[in-house]
Amino acid sequence: MDHYTRHVDEWRNETYEVLQSKVDELKLLGYDGVNAEEIWTCLLAKVWKKEKRLRLHQVIQDILHLSGSTYMSYLTVEAQKQANNDDLFQQIGALEVATEEGQK
Repeated sequence: MDHYTRHVDEWRNETYEVLQSKVDELKLLGYDGVNAEEIWTCLLAKVWKKEKRLRLHQVIQDILHLSGSTYMSYLTVEAQKQANNDDLFQQIGALEVATEEGQK
């Protein structure tokens, strides 16, 4: 493996300004509340899911080519996961309360 290829997380500091540029672009397109951390996490989950060892120019290209629809798809899936987790925790809490009341 050549020394120009690194895990994408190792390129994080070098891509700060590119990430900020993508944040600004998405905000101009109406995606309020977008931030660099969410974009990076989206890229890890959607774009770099299989291949996480890349050259710097590949990482920058992926950041610049991230579409608003890919970002929104990621946010939608994450929101659904959170809602499912919240429902699960509510169900567990209800079972615990029912079990405690049944033991009284």
